[in-house]
Amino acid sequence: MRMSGWVRCCGLLALLAAVHTNAFAQRVNLEVSDPALNAVIGADARLELLNDRFGITEGPVWVPDGAQGYLLVCDLTANVIYRIDPDRTVSVFLDKAGYSGSQPDEAGFQSRSGRMYVLLIGPSCTALDGQGRLLWCADNDGSILRLEPDGRRTVIADRFEGKRFNGPNDLVLTHDGALFFTDPDFGLRYGVKSRFKQLDSAGVWYLRAGQPRKVLDQHDLGGPPDGIALSPDEHYLYLTAGLGVLKRYAIGPDGSLSGGMQFAAGPGIGDGIKVDLAGDVFSTSGTAPGIVRITAPSGKLLGLIHLPTPQGEPRRQICASNLAFGGPDGRTLFIAACQAVYRVRLKVPGPRAAAVAH
Repeated sequence: MRMSGWVRCCGLLALLAAVHTNAFAQRVNLEVSDPALNAVIGADARLELLNDRFGITEGPVWVPDGAQGYLLVCDLTANVIYRIDPDRTVSVFLDKAGYSGSQPDEAGFQSRSGRMYVLLIGPSCTALDGQGRLLWCADNDGSILRLEPDGRRTVIADRFEGKRFNGPNDLVLTHDGALFFTDPDFGLRYGVKSRFKQLDSAGVWYLRAGQPRKVLDQHDLGGPPDGIALSPDEHYLYLTAGLGVLKRYAIGPDGSLSGGMQFAAGPGIGDGIKVDLAGDVFSTSGTAPGIVRITAPSGKLLGLIHLPTPQGEPRRQICASNLAFGGPDGRTLFIAACQAVYRVRLKVPGPRAAAVAH
């Protein structure tokens, strides 16, 4: 091939690659409430679709792997944790991750996905510990599990005084290896009416050295606890408890929580929470419409990210359930949005696990 032909060929390939990338990306739909939002995310940021063939996604986490890494995301209907590589390739990372039993008619929370009635039987949260091991919420097993390097599954927490947890839904680790987790009734087929319910009420738990301790009770929250996150200095814990309300608590040296206050209220609050290294709080709406809310450390609303709303039939479920910071520099925000998973570049990084040598 002559050089001119080679140049034209390379130009065509580059154009096709650009068209392929643009087919997955669109300008993010930002609703700006305060000009300070521009320091967090640019007005020209692009929302990129990674995949939209999932059931209902939850609990993503970025896993560093050499110079790159990959995303893990839970699927509540498929009962698996999927792996998404940088080239958008999707594979099953962990099967039977939310419910390991053989009687699904006795497990799973029934819900809707578009026009379909579905059973939420899969896992709902993921995190990496200081050794790079995966921790996740097996809601319908009432457990928090850890994946060992040899593939074994270790139970981190499943009972308190001999009684099984309702269904751990979200967790966050502290720098010293302890963790907080929420335990609503979502892991029980009929919620509070389930014959498998053993604890009197839902709540927030603190786990250190294998010993769980309840630090907040549902009756004091005004709703079942759901998303949970820590401020960068770990002085505060953020918590969603009911749609539209985000609470903040001061954390004591022993993991106790005090001084509960309403930190923020309004759209974009209802499910998962993450906090960037500047202290900005990213929260998700949970149910439709899919909204990611960005709130300053002061509690002031900076703005909202409105996720796309596909039209036509079959009708799709629209939501924003949870988030993860990742990418090599921590400046990519991954958004679990029911059937879809998106990513968008930020200006401020979020906390991410360090790469662990294998």
